[in-house]
Amino acid sequence: MPLRKFNFVFTLRKALPADYNELLSIWELSVKATHDFLNPADIVFFKSQIQEHQAFSQVDLTCAVHENGTLVGFIGIAEDKIEMLFLDPVVIGKGLGKQLLQFAMQEYRITKVDVNEQNTAARLFYEHFGFEVKSRSPLDSTGKPYPILHMELT
Repeated sequence: MPLRKFNFVFTLRKALPADYNELLSIWELSVKATHDFLNPADIVFFKSQIQEHQAFSQVDLTCAVHENGTLVGFIGIAEDKIEMLFLDPVVIGKGLGKQLLQFAMQEYRITKVDVNEQNTAARLFYEHFGFEVKSRSPLDSTGKPYPILHMELT
């Protein structure tokens, strides 16, 4: 029996405060799938930071909605910088990250993004679209020993 290839259709829309709990769940699933260098206690810490600092309301937040109505990813932008881009692991590799990045490049003229140095897949993803590492910070913004690569579009 031949394998059927499924096409994923996504639409983008502004995130609403009512979406925040679901987006936080996507964030957690995505981080657990892609940030294997974080220990579980740090994931709990960062999740609490998102909630305490109301991070979702601090950025221009766009979410991706699957054709079945399920939220499957999001991108948060502040000025010319991507502050967050997270996908439900079930859609990683389906073109949604590219769609969100291209949306941000076209609609917001983003030129910057920070990635964890240990997240090689993220660095390579952004490099594929023309970003280059411009500088490195040995600690993340909370002072934890997770080096950050500051990337810019060239």
